[in-house]
Amino acid sequence: MFKDDLASIFAEDGPFAQGAPGYRLRPAQLEMAQAIAEAIRTRGTLVAEAGTGTGKTWAYLVPAILSGGKTIISTGTRTLQDQLFKRDLPKVRKALSVPVAVALLKGRSNYVCHYHLERLEEDDRGFRSRTEAAQLRKIQLFAKQSQTGDKVELSAVPENADIWNRVSSTRENCLGQDCPHVRECFVMKARKQAQEAEVLVVNHALFMADLALREEGIVDLLPQADTVVFDEAHQLPDTATRFLGESVSTHQLLDLARDMAAVGLAQAREALNWSEAGRQLEHAVREWRLSAAAIEQMPGRKATAEALPDADGFHAALDVLIERVGEAADRLKKIEEKHPDLAAQAKVAQTLLGKLGQWLKPEDPQGCVRWVEMTHQGMRLHSAPLSVAEAFSRCRRKEQAWVMVSATLSVQGNFTHFTRQLGLWEPQVAKWESPFDYASQGLLFVPSDMPLPSSPAFNERFIDTLMPLLDACQGGALVLCTTLRAVDIFADSLVRHFEARGWDWPLLRQGQTSRHLLLERFRTEAHAVLVGSASFWEGVDVPGDALRLLAIDKLPFAPPDDPVIEARLRSCRERGGNPFAEFQLPEAAIALKQGAGRLIRTERDWGVLMVGDVRLVDKPYGRRLWRGLPPFARTRDLQVALDFYTDRMAEVDKPSTD
Repeated sequence: MFKDDLASIFAEDGPFAQGAPGYRLRPAQLEMAQAIAEAIRTRGTLVAEAGTGTGKTWAYLVPAILSGGKTIISTGTRTLQDQLFKRDLPKVRKALSVPVAVALLKGRSNYVCHYHLERLEEDDRGFRSRTEAAQLRKIQLFAKQSQTGDKVELSAVPENADIWNRVSSTRENCLGQDCPHVRECFVMKARKQAQEAEVLVVNHALFMADLALREEGIVDLLPQADTVVFDEAHQLPDTATRFLGESVSTHQLLDLARDMAAVGLAQAREALNWSEAGRQLEHAVREWRLSAAAIEQMPGRKATAEALPDADGFHAALDVLIERVGEAADRLKKIEEKHPDLAAQAKVAQTLLGKLGQWLKPEDPQGCVRWVEMTHQGMRLHSAPLSVAEAFSRCRRKEQAWVMVSATLSVQGNFTHFTRQLGLWEPQVAKWESPFDYASQGLLFVPSDMPLPSSPAFNERFIDTLMPLLDACQGGALVLCTTLRAVDIFADSLVRHFEARGWDWPLLRQGQTSRHLLLERFRTEAHAVLVGSASFWEGVDVPGDALRLLAIDKLPFAPPDDPVIEARLRSCRERGGNPFAEFQLPEAAIALKQGAGRLIRTERDWGVLMVGDVRLVDKPYGRRLWRGLPPFARTRDLQVALDFYTDRMAEVDKPSTD
């Protein structure tokens, strides 16, 4: 694949121009495609930052498709995965007229399992509400008609509905070749297509799950490939940390107690009093949960293994629980040959037993952090590696090209923070700026009279400053908060201010309904204001007048109550490093750039970015943060921001001279 070939493809009179109305040549997109093609040819590692509007998706799809080898494309989320597979890939494949085989593969929890669906149909106690009974009927019909079994295709049942957990399988309770439905298994079909495809689309969670299994010496989930492209690559360090660690919850343990009793009664009634065994295990789980009640009052409702408030009571209850789970595993193991369900439950019990034991006695206490988290559903044990660099770098197969792309990988053009996290010691790095005219399209406003975020007066002053901006832009505002608590504080305050002014505007807040529905309402309803936290800082694409004001309350420094971050900062300090400069500041810079990137999504977008945290300007380190943002015009004067809206609104309302 030569540079001239790519130049003709992306040319003004090339195949894209002929098939896509409004297409135009973007030099940065062509340069990026050529750099990716070279990385594929040399089996190298390319870390590429491409600003919004560069066209990075087509820039990696074209050389990947034309390379002739097998390519795995890993995206940040399942939503982006579906978008890439259903929208972008078909367009590129059609434009290139290349009959390349493509496939989509997700984790098994996304697919209906015929066997577990059948089991739920037969379990009268399986429904927790009338809604679930209605959902089951829809899933039954879907399973008969669907070619993929992918739950995203059944919009009538929300993706986060609890019933999906009971009609899908896990690695532990899958019957594999012993399943009576193995020939029609949606997971098996998807994996077969993945093996045969030349371009396979996965997500980071599945890629890391595959890596974690390989670290355990278990068979691979994903096929071998010549090239791996990581889109939204900035998410890789966090995803790797999550999947290379372990977790076990009271929810899983209570499910084991319930399922063991049900399966035992159905398949081996004579072997044991299964109802009593299930009750004993359930009692041990609840007693263990009570032993950790004091954690509810701790910051973030979390406690590290070294800082448990009642360590003796916690470990005593955990010892009893481990004994009960061990008994369950032994009993099920002895009779597992009687029925596949018994074998599956034996496997679940053994897996949970192993996780509990591993948490209690970690093999590498210096290299991991362990903590307990209280949740609304119960309690969860976690362990995570302090560094994922070694494990991640090992997952690269011999003579495999790696391409990592995102709009936010560097801090002022320096990629070191990202590459060191993933053990990429000598990659090729490249950066392409956005083609947008940020200086005229956007304005960065940092109020000069705001108190520090630690001040009790901060929240009220933030809203007082925000209100005239909302009035000027007439809604179309996204308020990004650094904590869920701030979401509620600001949303409640805005409700009062809206009522006082008589504004009947849609006020949307995170948690009100699903993220997808909130964004859909925000895009379509006039004067909408959306208040959200972490999950809205990235992956939000709202072009046009639906978003004219982006307000960020505070600089997104990682919360001090996060056990993994706390342990990494401590480790950095112990080796003589500067944790603020080496970790906290680069992380905040990347997160802030991600959040700010929500405002300008096309060449026609415009708006104000308000950051309520004066440290962005007043602190010496603030320069490193705002220099990493798009080159907006800047002001500290509220009136300048209001005038920006006045001028822009006048341009919008100006009669056309066409």
